[in-house]
Amino acid sequence: MREILPDPDFIVWTGDDTPHVPNEQLGEEPVLRIIGNLTHIIKSVFPNTKVYSAMGNHDYHPKSQMPPEKNNIYEQTANLWHDWLHTASKETFKTGGYYSEKLLNQTGFRVMVLNTNLYYDQNKLTENIKDPADQFSWAHKVLQDAAKNNEKVYIIGHVPPGVFEKKRDKAWFRKEFNKLYIDLIQKHSAVILGQFFGHHHTDSFRMFYSSNGSPISAMFLTPGVTPWITTLPGVTDGGNNPGIRIFEYDTKTLVIKDIVTYYLNLTYANMAHARWEKEYRLTEAFRVPDASPASMHRVMERITSDKCSLQKYFEFNSVGYDLTDCHADCRVDHVCAVREVDFEAYERCVLKEGGSSTGPVLLTLLLSLMLSLRCLN
Repeated sequence: MREILPDPDFIVWTGDDTPHVPNEQLGEEPVLRIIGNLTHIIKSVFPNTKVYSAMGNHDYHPKSQMPPEKNNIYEQTANLWHDWLHTASKETFKTGGYYSEKLLNQTGFRVMVLNTNLYYDQNKLTENIKDPADQFSWAHKVLQDAAKNNEKVYIIGHVPPGVFEKKRDKAWFRKEFNKLYIDLIQKHSAVILGQFFGHHHTDSFRMFYSSNGSPISAMFLTPGVTPWITTLPGVTDGGNNPGIRIFEYDTKTLVIKDIVTYYLNLTYANMAHARWEKEYRLTEAFRVPDASPASMHRVMERITSDKCSLQKYFEFNSVGYDLTDCHADCRVDHVCAVREVDFEAYERCVLKEGGSSTGPVLLTLLLSLMLSLRCLN
């Protein structure tokens, strides 16, 4: 990161610091030690840089079982992040793993870091709670106050709403929490200038629309820095090359101007040495003026209607790990996941957009080759 950008304005760290292994192979002490190790490394490399850090579902023991109340891991993590958290932030973090602060202490700009692990369908501790840790009511108030104070807001979290683009119908949030999150964004979209999440280990984005269909917000899902291959049943080629991302933003408005993704080519690294390279710049790759909701809507429309744009997006999705052809079912999965965060709308999209190809294998391969050559040209 330091070689790519030695002096960033701030760092967004979206969590999942521990190895994705069975609970028996970890424990509370190892989890805290790992979070502490990574915190120390980031502070050593960027001693003067503000870090906005969210907890991932693997940053707890047992994994994903984030409680909606005070506990030792929230307490100890807040202590580890002491230099990055204001006094008020420490209090809400120790209570529910979330906090909000002025962005870089600047008037008019705010960051809201959520603990969306509370909404994860694997979290048994929040199954029958309407508003775990009162985070939704807190978030509504933060955003209402932001509107009153003429503030613009970035939202940071780990587990995103909506559906995983690599597996049809695979959602992370419980249904009721998914609806509440969409409602939060729709109600306060005027002050929300960006959403930054992780969890997927993939490079993707999610669109949010008003009731009349206008694009009002975009959520950016940043790929993982570790090349972990998912064990989720039904997902093939579920790995990714390591990715690191720079967001370029307007310091006067908080509008995201561009996104540049860098990757570590593992094949080259294993043959020669580690070398981080630029993978792509959003505005160049998809011919849009910036990364605003209107521009990201245009990107979504392009990958929906244009085979070459879809293929480009698909290869970026795994940071160049999976270079196979994005076939008809693949297209449906990715397009509907990007376009529809609401579960019912997603299901309608899948039905509308089509299904599996039934053409002969040889013809399919031939068409894929022709399309690939045409995209290269």
